[in-house]
Amino acid sequence: MVKSEHPEHQHAVDATGLACPLPILKAKKALAVMATGEVLQVITTDRGAFRDFQAFCRQTGNELLIQVEEGGRVVHYLRRR
Repeated sequence: MVKSEHPEHQHAVDATGLACPLPILKAKKALAVMATGEVLQVITTDRGAFRDFQAFCRQTGNELLIQVEEGGRVVHYLRRR
């Protein structure tokens, strides 16, 4: 994996091993204390998280920058609205 594929981020949440809805809830809590424009990295292993984060961003207006699959996990990057 090329490092440049991962955007710079100011905050991170490790939701490894957590099942839905916990990764989304942890991301929501982190986003609540972030400034507009800051980027959150969320690491998940839940199979449904890929689609869950797409839906979450559509519903909340936060921008889903990229989702990178690597080694059994997905790394999501969200920009705070």
